[in-house]
Amino acid sequence: MPRFMLLQNFEGGAGCDVPMYEWAPQDVEAHIRFQVDLNAELDAAGELVDAQGLSGPDLAKVVTADGVCAPVVTDGPYLEAKEFLAGYRVVDVDSLDRALEIAARASAAPGAKGVPIQQPIHVRQIMAVPGSDS
Repeated sequence: MPRFMLLQNFEGGAGCDVPMYEWAPQDVEAHIRFQVDLNAELDAAGELVDAQGLSGPDLAKVVTADGVCAPVVTDGPYLEAKEFLAGYRVVDVDSLDRALEIAARASAAPGAKGVPIQQPIHVRQIMAVPGSDS
């Protein structure tokens, strides 16, 4: 079965342009409950490989190296972009259609005041290593 990575971005301006840290506590709880319930459903169906929320961009680092000199480590990505990777799911499903169905559900997660977040979910198939079974 193919594996897909579902990358959940926060881009603002769709159904939710308010960062989660500005939501009412009950809205944060409802959003997290939705994510936990979706993960439990996918796990019970044998489709969930992994799912994680990520720290905000203010804690991110970017590393660049040439393999010879010491790596360069900088802060980033910068918040001016208004877009950042908020989390991901890796699913092992029968088809691209099923991965798209899961992505659509994740995009409709409740946000501030219960309004669906409508944030883009990027769906990318995970490529197998040449010469391996995975």
